[in-house]
Amino acid sequence: MRADVAAAAVTHAPAAPEAAPAFRAPAVDRPAAPVDLPEIPPVDRIGTDDARALSKVLFRRLAQLEEGTHEYAYVRNTLVELNLALVRFAASRFRTRSEPMEDIVQVGTIGLIKAIDRFDVERGLEFPTFALPTVIGEIKRFFRDTSWAVHVPRRLQELRLDLAKASDELAFTLGREPTAAELAEKLAMDEQEVREGLVASAGYTAYSLDAQSDDEETEGSIADRLGEEDTGLEGVLDHEALKPLIAALPDRDRRILSLRFGAEMTQSEIGAELGISQMHVSRLLSRILARLREGMAAETC
Repeated sequence: MRADVAAAAVTHAPAAPEAAPAFRAPAVDRPAAPVDLPEIPPVDRIGTDDARALSKVLFRRLAQLEEGTHEYAYVRNTLVELNLALVRFAASRFRTRSEPMEDIVQVGTIGLIKAIDRFDVERGLEFPTFALPTVIGEIKRFFRDTSWAVHVPRRLQELRLDLAKASDELAFTLGREPTAAELAEKLAMDEQEVREGLVASAGYTAYSLDAQSDDEETEGSIADRLGEEDTGLEGVLDHEALKPLIAALPDRDRRILSLRFGAEMTQSEIGAELGISQMHVSRLLSRILARLREGMAAETC
């Protein structure tokens, strides 16, 4: 069969141009050959060895044809069909990814078409050897550009892969998860850069706030366990800022503040305690509080 198919391809120019496959339809639908050209059998009837031999013949014919012609497109599309098994083989390496295998094969077919357009049969290199890196590279580029839930720079996307590999190796050696410093030493890079890469890795996958926890001991969704803003923190900062200001007040002013806001006494009770009128206590409190406000304002400037 190999001799029959190859001989037919050598003596006749193939046909029927068709646009490069769209992303959702990478499998090329090869049109029927013109009347004066032989019809190449369906790909599923051609064995692996026959497909490889026929591909060599078709690549030589492709080099002789003018791009954009009916015959050129027929040969090119036939080459795509003959080598789709290579795409499926490359795509199988990514079967553990979350993307549907159909989409991965579609992207890999784009890489196959690029490889066909660049292949030079005269260099003596086997086409699968030449095309496989291109197909795999196209698939990796697809995951790099579309699979991240949050867009991060390319250098951090590539760093994530290096960190994952180094982390697995160190975890096996150390018997525990490696620290950022250990990862930095392993990869011969700055620790801060490693920390940046670890943070960026969290952007690869996003989780819904309504997702339930996988931990059997934890109930509720992620949103139920998120913390809320603690308004008391602002009061702590103010309290710390007031300490030196209050310490600088005269003894009587500090005692008045203690009686008013510590013992929660009224102005009349404070007046009776200090032997002064309630009106005098009111004026003293106003003056003390104004002084503290001015001090707080100066601290924030």
